[in-house]
Amino acid sequence: MPASKRKAFALRLDPALHDVVERLAAGELRSVNAEIEILLREALAKRGIEVPVTERPKRGRPPKDD
Repeated sequence: MPASKRKAFALRLDPALHDVVERLAAGELRSVNAEIEILLREALAKRGIEVPVTERPKRGRPPKDD
């Protein structure tokens, strides 16, 4: 299986900020990572910067050839 093309890096947050993001993520049934990504996209959109969503590779078995 090919490696993920998502960029990984360490992010240091104030513990109080992390707690708020964690509660927000739990309320939206998301991971903290996904919530941070959404918040960043929303902040960029407010500044007029649209970031395209990268298409993820399809999972599972390929369709059978008939």
